[in-house]
Amino acid sequence: MNIEEVRIYCLSLKNVTESFPFDDVSLVFKVENKMFLLLPLDASEPSVSLKTSIEFTEGLRVRYAAVEPAYHFNKTYWNTIYLERDMPSDEIRYWIHHSYREVIAKLPQKIREQYADE
Repeated sequence: MNIEEVRIYCLSLKNVTESFPFDDVSLVFKVENKMFLLLPLDASEPSVSLKTSIEFTEGLRVRYAAVEPAYHFNKTYWNTIYLERDMPSDEIRYWIHHSYREVIAKLPQKIREQYADE
C-alpha cells in the first residue's frame, strides 16, 4: 500500500476530512473533528500513524515488525505502521478502519447512530 492508496481509503470512510494542521508535510484525517490517522508526506520511509486502544496496541506491535510506537504522539495509543515492510495491504486497511471505529465509539450516542453501518 502506498501513501496515495492510504489517502484514498481514508477519504472513502464516512465523514472523514483531511487537513494540514502541523507543518504542511503531514495530512491528518479526522471523523467528527477527532483525529484517527496522521500521514507524513515527507518521511524517508512511507508510513501512517494511527490511534488504537491499549488492548490492541500491544498485539499489533508484537504481531508486526512494521509497527512501532509513534514518535510524535502518545506512544501508549499511537502506532506508526511502515507501509513498505511486512504488513499486507488488507491488514493496513483493517487497522485504519479499526482506528476510525474506535474514534466513533467514543462519540456521543446520537452521533454514533449515523455510523451504525460503517
